[in-house]
Amino acid sequence: MANKIGLSTFVLASPFSNEDLHLMSKVKDIGYDVIEICIEDPSKLSAELMASAAEKHGLEISICGAFGPDRDVSHENSSIREKGIDYLITCVDFAAEVGSSFVSGPMYSATGKARLLSTEERKQQFNWAVESLGIVAKYAQTRKVGLAIEPLNRFETDLINTLEQGVALCKAINLPNVGLLIDTFHMHIEEKSLSSAIEDAAPYIFHVQASENDRGTPGKGQVRWDEMFMALSKIDYKGQIVIESFLPTVKEIAKAVSAWRPVAASMDSLAIDGYEFINSNSIKYLSGK
Repeated sequence: MANKIGLSTFVLASPFSNEDLHLMSKVKDIGYDVIEICIEDPSKLSAELMASAAEKHGLEISICGAFGPDRDVSHENSSIREKGIDYLITCVDFAAEVGSSFVSGPMYSATGKARLLSTEERKQQFNWAVESLGIVAKYAQTRKVGLAIEPLNRFETDLINTLEQGVALCKAINLPNVGLLIDTFHMHIEEKSLSSAIEDAAPYIFHVQASENDRGTPGKGQVRWDEMFMALSKIDYKGQIVIESFLPTVKEIAKAVSAWRPVAASMDSLAIDGYEFINSNSIKYLSGK
């Protein structure tokens, strides 16, 4: 059986809200098994309505977070760290209530925070992340939810750029419900070898996001997809593969991820063509056929 393929709500609407739940019909019609809902504004979403819509359309839900400057769990200001912890706990509650086995994202810092720090300053930032995420992970255990931590490229964070660094963070937190989200866009920039990075991090890989080197349609750029899928096959990856891109019309998100121009003819075409590419490769490499 092929891995379940998902689509990020960043492709559909941002911030995704209760008013956008009808878009699940489009996601299902394309062929997706999963909708990855980003909790950008928790006040605009109801877990009950999300779960009901997903059941109606035959989709599973995966929950991810959005980490702006007021949700920074490694910030030097303890009150901001507390806000970040509270936000993540809210995401965990959403995950538990809609059946997502984890919350994913670059939850160790604010997206876009890249500074030239001293070794000691960087160590302190890392330690704050460990402390904060440890608190969230322990709470998440009580709700049977995991944390899938996403390394970002050097232009979007100064803290965790590679899978090796991500594993180090997981080991420092040292709880079994803490692992990694790996994203081909960031790996294409930061890893010397997709296969080696994936194989070395294998025990910690909870989740996979697929995106091209230009944030566009998977299969229409420079990512070494054969190498990536062969590595996932080698580690016997059974989890979801979610396509992630971003609407360039949403200013806050566009600025955070430097999405200055359209990366596909339309987001609908990206969703359709991306599904066909990822699904065919999943069947080819991961289904056991």
